[in-house]
Amino acid sequence: MKSWNTVTIIGVGLIGGSIGLALRNRGLADQVVGIGRSKSSANLIKAKELGAITAIASDIPQGVANADIVIVCTPVNEIAEHVLAAAIAVPTNTLLTDAGSTKASIVSKVEASMLPDEHFVGSHPLAGSEKKGMHFARADLFEGRVVIITPTNRTKAEDAQALTDFWSSLGANVLTMSPEVHDKALAGTSHLPHLIAAALAGITPQDDLPLTAGGWRDVTRIAAGDPNLWTQILLENRANVLKSLTGFEKKVQAFRSAIERGDATLLRALLTEGKQVRDALGD
Repeated sequence: MKSWNTVTIIGVGLIGGSIGLALRNRGLADQVVGIGRSKSSANLIKAKELGAITAIASDIPQGVANADIVIVCTPVNEIAEHVLAAAIAVPTNTLLTDAGSTKASIVSKVEASMLPDEHFVGSHPLAGSEKKGMHFARADLFEGRVVIITPTNRTKAEDAQALTDFWSSLGANVLTMSPEVHDKALAGTSHLPHLIAAALAGITPQDDLPLTAGGWRDVTRIAAGDPNLWTQILLENRANVLKSLTGFEKKVQAFRSAIERGDATLLRALLTEGKQVRDALGD
């Protein structure tokens, strides 16, 4: 299995910290450099204590100077800026990627400013959580999970393969699609579910919380995610989210109509449709 001399992680929280732990636990990197807003960052200090990183840097040029791979795990509205800051300071053949939940905007911004001989491929590990921070990082976070990489017609084939090898080495199953297809799909499978979870939690009176059971808790778990992060994600992908939201509203209206009319046949059909799709996923 391929290994690397130096991997640099910009943003060492849940995802970045888990990458570091996985690399170190699997013996895949001699050095893992963590970059944060300052060397006194609680996440960076915790990451060093837990062995997720071997060195701390608060300066991107310094932190990426010897990197074979740079992974940017900062909030989506900061990723392009951080990738480009790293690109001008890395060695010639360094591979750059990110872990953002949206792709089209990030990739287009990076490629618009990047030189032809620089190496960037977007990626998105579908392994997040409503939790955040290094305290919740896990070395096995990516095992058996899907990571999407999003090459474009500018991407070198060897870069896409190198990134596939990187995520595969952490135990992930790698899928490839365009940034635009990624954003369209994730609007329905990730971004809309968070919106729905937050809406359901938001309409529930706090006095009724002692009456909640597994169903409410399962549906609303992700509503505990960081509101600032999710504001960025929903707005970055707003066109696709709005299309998915329109489809959801039509389905809710069908449920409303069936209940208002007392139409048991339609109601059963709608419930059956949902059950069949969920059953197809498995446990």
